[in-house]
Amino acid sequence: MNSKTAGLNPTTVPACAGSKGNTMADSINKPTGAPLRWQDYFELTKPKVVALILLTAAIGMFLSTPVMVPWQVLLFGNLGIGLCAASAAAINHLVDSRIDAEMARTRNRPLAQGRVPTRNAVVFAFALGVAGVLMLVFLVNPLTALLTVAGLIGYAFIYTLFLKRATPQNIVIGGLAGAVPPLLGWTAVTNEVHPHALLLVVIVFAWTPPHFWALAIHRRDDYARVDIPMLPVTHGIPYTRLHILLYTILLFVVSLLPFAVGMLGPLYLLGAVVLGSGFLYWAIVLYRGKNPRAPMETFKYSSIYLMALFLIMLIDHYLFPQPTIIHFTT
Repeated sequence: MNSKTAGLNPTTVPACAGSKGNTMADSINKPTGAPLRWQDYFELTKPKVVALILLTAAIGMFLSTPVMVPWQVLLFGNLGIGLCAASAAAINHLVDSRIDAEMARTRNRPLAQGRVPTRNAVVFAFALGVAGVLMLVFLVNPLTALLTVAGLIGYAFIYTLFLKRATPQNIVIGGLAGAVPPLLGWTAVTNEVHPHALLLVVIVFAWTPPHFWALAIHRRDDYARVDIPMLPVTHGIPYTRLHILLYTILLFVVSLLPFAVGMLGPLYLLGAVVLGSGFLYWAIVLYRGKNPRAPMETFKYSSIYLMALFLIMLIDHYLFPQPTIIHFTT
């Protein structure tokens, strides 16, 4: 589960010229005299990313059935998914603590500054993950638990530990882990992997590269400083702009498929076209390279795009129910 969005919009913090920042070990060994704060642990969970994950998971639940989602599934399904997403986010903080201390965007994170000891963060991440998986296994269904664990491993370990440092296609390959929340919501209700749920995964998967590459352009120097091979670092900014545009075109086409296959109705079609046109506008502005604000404006719009698209799905689902939607009970 990706996250990397998510929660989504990082704040911009100016870097000190010529400063590499402290390493995580330096920060931990430095006595701060400050007590542990619950806000620091909350920050480890990347709450904005988790909020977007829960939004897409919950809407996946509602799209899976023409009637109301059982309250037990709605409550425990989202809680379990959220706990596992928070665990993955905390693991990401742990793995990236060294480079976080050297990047302007992330140098004030709790582990990078030593406000949370490493051991505490490990226990915290483990407890969140175990609690989330147990809740899904015993209060939802094992299939949802299995898929959630797969997403957690994909993001926290395969992406963060390996892909992020190994290939400029890290976002594309690792994006699959971040695209599964709608599927998790769907399976929590139906206990099956439905083609319509996979279509939601494809939409989020196609959205991920232009979303994160726009941020990567804005933070190219940060990533280069810590040797993370993001696409703007390895292939240059013009190349990345082109691929943001190409993936945005792909996303526009893919976003029309729920209407094309009879999953959603006319309101969704209108929303997908309008929102997709806005995304294409910013991708074109970014591609032309004449607006220095374009990378962050594209990044911000992409976050709004995904939230709005899924909310329109939900509204359309109940205003224009489609006869092809089948309800499977657990």
